[in-house]
Amino acid sequence: MLNIALPKGRLGEKVYDMFEKAGYECPSIKENNRKLIFENPEKEVRYFWVKPSDVPIYVERGAADIGVAGKDILLEYQPSVYELLDLNVGKCRMTVAGKKDFFDDGKRTLKVATKFTNIASDYYAKLGRDIDIIKLNGSIELAPILNLSDVIVDIVETGNTLAENDLEVKQTILPISARLISNKASFKFKSGEIEKIVRSMKEQIKDL
Repeated sequence: MLNIALPKGRLGEKVYDMFEKAGYECPSIKENNRKLIFENPEKEVRYFWVKPSDVPIYVERGAADIGVAGKDILLEYQPSVYELLDLNVGKCRMTVAGKKDFFDDGKRTLKVATKFTNIASDYYAKLGRDIDIIKLNGSIELAPILNLSDVIVDIVETGNTLAENDLEVKQTILPISARLISNKASFKFKSGEIEKIVRSMKEQIKDL
């Protein structure tokens, strides 16, 4: 069995379609139910839905042979996995955002609210900027509005949420997209299957 961890939500559904086109269909996954694990013994494939940020953990520890995770999650948690392919879906960007009238003059420690503490630390370390990181898990946009922070480091897709809260992007740190990742041991022992999927997905990406 090839075990595949898919991120729950729209991205996972989009990515499953890519696996299906690669010849690894599992019809039961499209049924309206609350199951988390789906198998197609004929194709020797097993899928399971997991929280997006948990995909690399399942892959790194071998519960999944391959999976799909956002580049943001891979950079933040730095799991010991192989990154095989940029799937060119789930595109967004990691940014620094703040109030429209905020300007960082560099004279004092910058207060940065984020759930991506490693990405933020690395970014500002490269700039040689002193920061105070405030780790939040949700509604990050509130932080500058309530003066908890000067700026936030967060993912932006359309920018609508920022605009609605009178915030704007100050800098783009890097583009983000979904990546196909593999467990290191699985890549060695199931390389034929995994490479076949990579080849098929590369062809599909060309047509996107």
